[in-house]
Amino acid sequence: MSKPTLQEQFGSIDIYLFDQLLKGNISPEMKILDAGCGFGRNIVYFLREGYEVFGADQSVECVEQVRGMAKKLVPALPTTNFRVEPVERMSFEDGCADVVISNTVLHLAADDPQFEAMLQGTWRVLKPGGIFFCRLASTIGMEEEFVSLGGRRYRSPDGGERYLVDAAMLHALTARLGGMLVEEIKTTVVEGKRAMSTWVVKKNL
Repeated sequence: MSKPTLQEQFGSIDIYLFDQLLKGNISPEMKILDAGCGFGRNIVYFLREGYEVFGADQSVECVEQVRGMAKKLVPALPTTNFRVEPVERMSFEDGCADVVISNTVLHLAADDPQFEAMLQGTWRVLKPGGIFFCRLASTIGMEEEFVSLGGRRYRSPDGGERYLVDAAMLHALTARLGGMLVEEIKTTVVEGKRAMSTWVVKKNL
């Protein structure tokens, strides 16, 4: 059997999630839940390596594709591990996952109440001592480049309209949720078009 290519082994995993693997913050005995899994780009490696993996997305098409992918990689994995539901109303049990992934999901919130519901719904399924890995759009490093649409909704230079956080908000949320930063918040500015921040939090015991 030929050795899998890097693409086959890791899929299109977010580079900052891959960084958490390299640092040893995610290990095989951990249960992984991708909240807003999309087409499953961040769970290919975990499935291939035998992690217990779960996911949710409100798109039927996305979840069907993820179920199909999981069936090929781990035939015995129950299809019920992947569910069609929004992150704010996931049916998974409280504290069921050691690692919860929220990749480019929270900035899709329409307003403060929806952001809060999405965040709380995602945080709920993380067990004490677990890792919350979040990538989301922010204003960090581009504070003067966005057009306010009211509240925390902004239009970015790339034309996208998103719910944007800032550093102060992320620090305040970390404290309010009862967590601690695993590492400093990192932000990538994409050619002056948008800013994406990586927020990694450990849930207090």
